[in-house]
Amino acid sequence: MSFGLTFGAVRVVTHGIRGGWLPLGNISAGGEHLHHYNFGIATLAGLGLIAVRGDERAVGHPAVAVAYGCGTALICDEFALLLDLQDVYWARQGRISVDLSLGVLSVLGAYLTARPFWHEIGRITGHHLASAAGGGARAAV
Repeated sequence: MSFGLTFGAVRVVTHGIRGGWLPLGNISAGGEHLHHYNFGIATLAGLGLIAVRGDERAVGHPAVAVAYGCGTALICDEFALLLDLQDVYWARQGRISVDLSLGVLSVLGAYLTARPFWHEIGRITGHHLASAAGGGARAAV
């Protein structure tokens, strides 16, 4: 969910900045434009530090999952720039970023939709395998 919301929000904000209807501007440091993938990479690097540290309370915290989705969306939204090493966000080649992000959303949606089904199949299969193994052991005795 955080991936989709962040992707949508970033698209609206960038269109608003470019169209001049949002009172925001691009973020720069030392005269260099900072793309939002920079913030995505920084977010994922910070989450990597949390994971490496191994604090179970922090690793499993819902805020970590939300931050991961946000950081990944920031990177995917500018994937074309990273792929071509050219700022093609508004060009035809920039469409690959949208396609990738929509693909990620589709895969996540399909997974979340099918998750209960696959978990139930796994539970039933595990139950049958355990029954068969237990029944076979009793028959041999």
